[in-house]
Amino acid sequence: MGRLAAASLVGTAIEFFDFFVYGTAAALVLGPLFFPTFSPLAGTLAAFGTFAVGFLSRPLGSVLFGHVGDRYGRRPVLFASLLLTGVATVAVGCVPTYGTIGIAAPVLLLVLRFLQGLGLGGEWGGAVLLTAEHAPEHRRALWSSFPQIGPSIGFLLANGVMLALSAGLTDAEFRSWGWRVPFWAAGLLAAAGLLLRSSLTETPQFEELSAAGRTAGAPLAEIARDHWRLVLLTAGALAVGYATFYAVSTWALAYGTERLGVSSTVMLSCVMAAVAIKGAVTPFVAVLADRWGRRPLCLAGCAASALWMFPMVGLLHTARPWLMFLGFLGALLAFITMFAVVAAYLPELYEPRVRCTGAAVGYNLAGVLGGALTPIVATSLSGGGSGPPWGVAAYLTVVALVSLGCFALLPETLPARTVRRADPEAASA
Repeated sequence: MGRLAAASLVGTAIEFFDFFVYGTAAALVLGPLFFPTFSPLAGTLAAFGTFAVGFLSRPLGSVLFGHVGDRYGRRPVLFASLLLTGVATVAVGCVPTYGTIGIAAPVLLLVLRFLQGLGLGGEWGGAVLLTAEHAPEHRRALWSSFPQIGPSIGFLLANGVMLALSAGLTDAEFRSWGWRVPFWAAGLLAAAGLLLRSSLTETPQFEELSAAGRTAGAPLAEIARDHWRLVLLTAGALAVGYATFYAVSTWALAYGTERLGVSSTVMLSCVMAAVAIKGAVTPFVAVLADRWGRRPLCLAGCAASALWMFPMVGLLHTARPWLMFLGFLGALLAFITMFAVVAAYLPELYEPRVRCTGAAVGYNLAGVLGGALTPIVATSLSGGGSGPPWGVAAYLTVVALVSLGCFALLPETLPARTVRRADPEAASA
């Protein structure tokens, strides 16, 4: 399990490095370089628009790779998704700017961002099923949480490189070529990830399905016919997690640098410190899910998110590093209370024959609802006025309440044998 968890964690870290480095670049430099005829606000919105395309393509990736995972196995998904995302990311770093090739520059950016999202849409389902379907029942949430640490590592790597480059280069050098370096580095990371995953074996549950001839011929059709309500509920439930994370990691970064005049180095440092703590507590939250259940923690995380959005925006507006850090940390701790659990929770909600498609589609539709829209909506809501952008806080609170309602309608999936193991009196009865 340690080797499997490490392979899943490293793979998701690499793919999310690819995905996050684009978000940071969109917040810091892509607007002026690829949309120079726009005003600063409009340029940022346009850059976030290309950022959103990656989320729109993620459900398509989950359908494509989910079909492969449910029909031919989880293992092929891990290779194909990582290869596609890595190639697309390296290509982003090679796209000439608007000043060189004109309108073709943002068009190419859009296409490559679409391919990034397509690959990432397949990665999550394959990575979590690799651990969830190998893990013992009483530790499933714990082992499945390791792929959920990957995004934190990917974010820290992406932003750490960006931070080092922005601090070590002049502004002209960073805008000329420095921002491209992390995209080029993605090629080396992808090669290392493919090498690590080359020795992985197929999951026992899929091998049983395949041996019995019970693999799904058309998993998406089965999901649309028999599980559409579950897909919509899981997408709505997870939307708040995406909205919270990208409000902190993308919108707040742009708002702090452009509206509050805080240096990008300070903003990145505040966000990175909060993300590092979030990643560190992930397995500890998962242990609680193996003890007390998945649904209670998800409900608690949603409620905490709803209560914290106004304080977070108020702390951000102070422009004081420690207060901004506390605001981000509170939001991300609420976020991980849900997302440390969902890698076990979502697969358990779906039957094994359509699990790769169902879990991935629900997870990535939530990305469209929460991740794609939030930077754009939040930037629009914070566009005018000198006071704190309370409209952003209100928007995030509404998303949290909607997600809370969706989680309330989902069942608990903690295996009964796990409950009996944790409760000796119940076991003896």
